[in-house]
Amino acid sequence: MPTAATCPGLTELVSRLNRSVGAGTAEAITASVKRDLEYVLGGRRLTLPDSFTAPRPDAYARRLLHRDPAGRYTAIVMTWGPGQGTAVHDHGGLWCVEGVVDGEIAVTQYLVQQEPDGYYRVTPIGSLLAGTGSAGCLIPPTDHHVLANARPERASVTLHIYGGDLDDCKVFLPATPDGRYAGSSKMLSFHP
Repeated sequence: MPTAATCPGLTELVSRLNRSVGAGTAEAITASVKRDLEYVLGGRRLTLPDSFTAPRPDAYARRLLHRDPAGRYTAIVMTWGPGQGTAVHDHGGLWCVEGVVDGEIAVTQYLVQQEPDGYYRVTPIGSLLAGTGSAGCLIPPTDHHVLANARPERASVTLHIYGGDLDDCKVFLPATPDGRYAGSSKMLSFHP
């Protein structure tokens, strides 16, 4: 993991996050963390090492920036090459605040409803284009979305703060001729 010497601004970010995760409810915590990310990222107060901003050719990269020793949160950097994005997914029951470090990210939110036969209706309910310095909050159960790099010619970088260790999530993929989706658990790992 990076240190204060290899990642200027990390100490300030961690100090702010340590304060914010004591805010009480998930709503209060995420609102405070959102302000933290907008301040730090919008002011370009965090400089990530090159190893954290390099895209992978096959899929987006997921790299651990900081893990709170008390287990209250983790900070994950994701780097998105041109054309890279996620499937519809949730956040494993954890709150999350996502901020754009550099670039533009297309975000589409979904309403996911399970049907009696086990398949899901997945309906888009909103979309936005998030640029450098912007941040958004996700609190279960309204945390289903797709993220994708909106820059066709270069990478975008995001910072995700989760309310614990996000080791797995549920992904939803098209599965039936009538447009319903199947849900499955996806184990998550970090990339070098």
